[in-house]
This record gives sequence, structure tokens and C-alpha cells, in this order.
Amino acid sequence: MASASQSASDLSDLPGGESRYFNRELSWLAFNRRVLEEACNSAHPLLERLRFLSISGHNLDEFFMVRVAGLKGQQLLGVEERSADGLTPAQQLAAIAEEADDLTVSQQQVWNDIKAELADAGLQVMGNDDVDADSEASRWLARYFDEQIFPVLTPQAIDPAHPFPFIPNKGFSLIFDMKRRADEEPIHELLMVPASLPRFVRVPGQEARYIAIETLIRRHIGTLFPDYDVLGHGAFRIIRDSDIEVEEEAEDLVRFFRSAIKRRRRGRVIRLKLEAGMPPELIALVREGIDASQAIVSESTGFLGIADLEGLVDEDRPDLKFTPFAPRFPERIREHDSDCFAAIRTKDIVVHHPYETFDVVVAFLRQAAEDSDVVAIKQTLYRAGKQSAIIRALIDAAEAGKSVTAVVELKARFDEEQNILWANALERAGVQVVYGFVDWKTHAKVSMVVRREEKGYRTYCHLGTGNYHPGTARVYTDVSFFTADPRVGRDVAQLFNYITGYVAPRDLELITMSPYGLREHLFALIDQEMENVADGKPGAIWAKMNSLVDPAIIDKLYVASNAGVEIDLIVRGICCLRPGVPGLSDHIRVKSVVGRFLEHSRIWAFGNGEELPNRAAQVFISSADWMPRNFDRRVEYMLQVENPTVHAQILDQVMVANLIDNEQSWRLQSDGRYVRLSADGEKPFNLHRYFMTNPSLSGRGGALRAGGAVPKLRLRRAEP
Repeated sequence: MASASQSASDLSDLPGGESRYFNRELSWLAFNRRVLEEACNSAHPLLERLRFLSISGHNLDEFFMVRVAGLKGQQLLGVEERSADGLTPAQQLAAIAEEADDLTVSQQQVWNDIKAELADAGLQVMGNDDVDADSEASRWLARYFDEQIFPVLTPQAIDPAHPFPFIPNKGFSLIFDMKRRADEEPIHELLMVPASLPRFVRVPGQEARYIAIETLIRRHIGTLFPDYDVLGHGAFRIIRDSDIEVEEEAEDLVRFFRSAIKRRRRGRVIRLKLEAGMPPELIALVREGIDASQAIVSESTGFLGIADLEGLVDEDRPDLKFTPFAPRFPERIREHDSDCFAAIRTKDIVVHHPYETFDVVVAFLRQAAEDSDVVAIKQTLYRAGKQSAIIRALIDAAEAGKSVTAVVELKARFDEEQNILWANALERAGVQVVYGFVDWKTHAKVSMVVRREEKGYRTYCHLGTGNYHPGTARVYTDVSFFTADPRVGRDVAQLFNYITGYVAPRDLELITMSPYGLREHLFALIDQEMENVADGKPGAIWAKMNSLVDPAIIDKLYVASNAGVEIDLIVRGICCLRPGVPGLSDHIRVKSVVGRFLEHSRIWAFGNGEELPNRAAQVFISSADWMPRNFDRRVEYMLQVENPTVHAQILDQVMVANLIDNEQSWRLQSDGRYVRLSADGEKPFNLHRYFMTNPSLSGRGGALRAGGAVPKLRLRRAEP
């Protein structure tokens, strides 16, 4: 079998050089463009389209807060290290600024279109001119401003005695150039709009009429400044560096993160968005006041803060939203009187979220907390949400006298503060809380329960591709795998021992861990597919993930493609691999699925000498994407699935459905463009609709044996 280094060296004969890879940051912007395109998708209800537009705004904010902030930091430090595609930080920042500006222009165009359609549907976002001065609406808005808005606002003069104040991350502000009527004295006034105020105010009445907070403030500017004339004005919004860089010498991670969270709120300004038409004097005042000398500055002709449009989605208009969906509870667990342990003992089970409820995972841990025969629970926590039933179950278990260990990841970006709060609550209840590693993240989603039974102790395990977060489990597609297989129990025990005690794993049976050999195991699996082709057998790889960035893995896939292995990749977000290039990636196809649910599960399949799908295929679920950080700087797992029913569900249902979807899929071209797929005369297939309306295989239990068959999916071989 070829080694990883040997395979990589074979690439010297391939064309392309640095152009073998797409730029990571521009690929992410292309993903957010696909999210924005869903806001234009007439197949979605109108408020759901608005939700997609808002999500594209949230995504772009976070991108600047983390990725662009990192590149800007490299540029300021004079770091000239090039990305895999050969660009310096400065070159990447220039390309990002251009593409991000184009994306924000598109967002404004989409907002204008949706706003007009909403008005036609009876939901109006009013401008100042839309409110008649003598109307009841005008009188109500005046009262509302006086009673609810005016007391919260704090105008601040900008002069030598009143320096420019600190503007928080994502802060939205108005600035005015004014003249006092009494003596014509000029003055500049800044008005920060508190985050506690709603971005939109709904005017009472059956008709849904909203007005933006900045429009309402400007409408009543005479109430705020009764003795002044406004000469010029504008609005602006900022994004700050919000990443936390962990110091390896940090002696106390909790104390370090408490301090770092406070510092993050005052991070460097990365992006400044200005309202178009703002007077140059005010622009200069803002730029100097917030120290935007190193920021990416741009103007917007429309609504500032696209993410805030989510406030309109809450309007009670079921006709403008997706039909509510109630996830199923696996029938096989109900057949065992909702005894999770009995169901898992009988046979491995996989639960497909959000189509099957996350309540199964909560029930598993609640039962463990209440069961007097359970002696120990171990649990990783990356993101758990603000209202977490998982945390409650662990606390109950500890208070019941069980040995409970929780690995709480403090470095879960933007959840650090919440995770510290959970860690404190768990420790108070007697849970042994472990914070993992200083320079790595514990990203594996694993729990284990040790139970005293008639023949000795038995270990029950849950391994998921998503977080222990009941909220995101309603919109993220993930799989939860439950097993009592002693081999998995032994492997998971070693995983926890590595995290809590630095005990390196040995002789793992079904699990592979990073940073111990996950990339190398994938190399070996790819090598095997190449050997199958060399032996005259089919070579096939299917892989589903969120991001594909790792250059070594990409190069390995190029080598496999040149060897004749057929490779189908489902990559929702970033993809740095360039498919369909003659002599480089002829046999690689890449698609992205963006729809009602966020595709999040990581699933990998290798043909094992036959065309996919087949019963002998090697199938894996994982917590890891194919990125350098997941292989080298995180604790991740990949688990081989052997149970025939679970194997069939993951391969023949989940993976095939993703591959044949032609209603919410995009095909990546060799030049980096994404082209939306269409049925083209074939029967339309929407994978989310399929799973919402068809039961899974492994959770059916007796219903499946009684003839409750699941519709067979047929794979249509797509052209590159």
C-alpha cells in the first residue's frame, strides 16, 4: 500500500501548481452567496426567504469578526505567509473586500425585492414618508417614542470635552452635524442605538406595519434636539475583531477566558459600514473616532445590519412560513416502553436529526441519571445552548451520587461565556469538570454510560456528528449513533482518558481519533480504493462534510482521481478542491446542498472493491471536517459503522438522498462557480422533503418487519 508521502510526491507530474486549490476565504464567500440565493428562491415562503437573507448577514458578520480579523492581524504584523492557493494576506484581504462589497450590494437588492413582496402580502416596512403626519399611526409612534425610546437614548456631543465614545461590536449608531439656533454654534452629536432596543417597531393593528428604529428616531429628532437644526447626518455600523487567541502559557483557562471575553468586546475595528450620502466631515469624524485606519470601509445604499431583519420573521403569518414540522420519535425505542438501554442492547440504532427528535438523546441521559444501576456518565460538551436539558440531566445524575465527568470546551467560539456558566453549575453539583487542552479543542461529540447489569458492567455510547444542543438539532441535519458494542465502549473510554489524563490511546478497534492518525487512516482508505482500481475492481469514494480545506487530503484525492477512483463529495460550505480539471480531478464531482435545514452530518463511504452503494462498503460517521485544524489541533473521532441496518440507513438513505437531490443542490465547476442543479426532465427530488415524509430504517423496529417498507432510493449517475 502506498504511503502518504509517496502519494503526495506523485503530484509533481500533475498540472496546475498553486491553482490546484481554491482560496478558502473566497470559497466561504461563495457559500454565503448560495445562502443568499435561497432568499431569492420562489419555492420558499416569503418570510423564510427573509430568514435566509438575515442568515447571510449573520454569516458575513462572523466572517469579518474571525477570518478577516485573522488576516488583518497577519497583515499588520508583516506576515507574508501565503495561502494554499498562493495569496498573501494583503492579496486575500483585497479580494475579500471586493467580493464582500459585491455580496452586500446583492443583499440590498434582495431586501428591496422581498420588502416589496412583503408589502403586497400585507406586511409593510414603512419609511418616514409612509406615515401620514395626521394619522393615528403617527400619534401612536410619537407616544411610543416619548415613553419607550427617548428615555433609553443618550445623545453625546463630540468635542474636546467629550471624546468619541467606545462603540461595541456590531454597534449601530447615528451621527449628526447640527447648529444651535440661538447662536448658530455648530456641534456634532452621536447617538448610539442600544442593542436592547428592537430594530423594528410594530404599529398596533391587524395590518402588520413596522418601522425601523433609526427611521423612528430621525422622525422625532426634534424631540431629542429641540433647539437645533440638522445640517447633515448619517448612520454607521462596525464589526470588531472577536477571535480569542489562546496563550499556551495560560495557567488557568477559566480565568484566561473570562478576561479574554472582556478584551474581545474591545477588539480592533475590522469593518466599518457607512450609510451612503453621509457628509465627508462626518465620515472623517467617525473614522478617526473609532480608529478605523486599518478597517475595511464601505458604503451602503440601503439597510445597515442585514442580520437584524430576523426581527421581522417573528410576525405571526403561518402562510408566509414553512409548514411546521414535528420530528418523529424512533418507533423501536417506543417498542421497548421508551427504555433506551433495552432498545440499544437489542441492536445499534441511528437517529437522523432533525427528522427524528433530539429528545432521544436527552431521554438517554435522563434515563441514565434516574437509573439506580448506572454508575458512571462521561460527556463531551462543545455547544449546549442556553436552555440545556443535557446539563440538567448531568446535574441530576451527580446529585444522585453517580460518577459524572463533563469535558467542557471553553474554546467553542462565541459560546465561551455560556460554557463557563455551565461549567460552574456542573461543578457546584459535584460533576468532575475537565477543560481539555490549552492549544487544542475537544470537538468530538461523545457520551458514555456505564451500567451495572446481570452479567457485569455494560457500556452504552452515543456518538454524534453534531453538538449536544437541542436548539440547533431542530435545524441541523446530523446523525446520532447509539450502541452497546463493547469495542466501541473500550474505544470511547480511551478517548475520554486521553482528554482527561493525557493517556495516549492504544489498539483502538472501531474508532480513529485525531490528532492520533485520523488523516493517515483516511489516506489508507483512499490508497485501498486506488489498489482496487489497479486490480481491475471499481474504486469509489463518497464523502459528506461541511468544509474541505486540508491540502494533503485534497492532493490525495487528486492522486486517487488520476488512478481512476470515482469520487463524489457533498461539501456544504468551503471547498478548496478544484473538481473536473483534466489530468488533475477528472473523476471528482463536488456538490453543495443548501435548503430548509443546514446540512451538518459528516459521513464517509469507501466502495471496498464494488460500486457504491453496496453492503460491503466501509462506512464512517465523524465529528470532523477535512480541515487542518480537525486533523492536527482538535480531538475528533471517526467511527466505522458495521450494523447492517444502520449501514443501510446511512449509505442507502442519507448519502444517496444527498447525491440525487436536484432541488436544493449546487454543482461546483472547475472555475470555482457554483451552478444550481435542476431536474432537467427527471423527477424532482428534495432530500429534506423526503426525510420529512419517510421514516428511517434503523428506528422502525417491528414496523419494518411487519412490512412498513421505506421507499428505495435509486442513484442516478450524474455527469461531471
